Amino acid sequence: MQKLTELREGESGRIVGIEGDRRYLSRITSIGLNNGCWLEMVQNVKNRPLLVYGRDTMIALNREESERIQVEVGHDENK
Repeated sequence: MQKLTELREGESGRIVGIEGDRRYLSRITSIGLNNGCWLEMVQNVKNRPLLVYGRDTMIALNREESERIQVEVGHDENK
């Protein structure tokens, strides 16, 4: 298990945990990110927002918020 910010470009992972207050959790889940969701890291450049692909959507996340998302690296068996 590792933080979303630790995924390298091209790597995929499944969300296994999201930490934060109610407002943060509400916002993150409203854009479709929740436990079990598969993500592919598209862009992970230091000091820049992360760009991930998940649920047929490209999503930009700031680094601070991405630190709170735990992922398990692997391949989406649905691909």
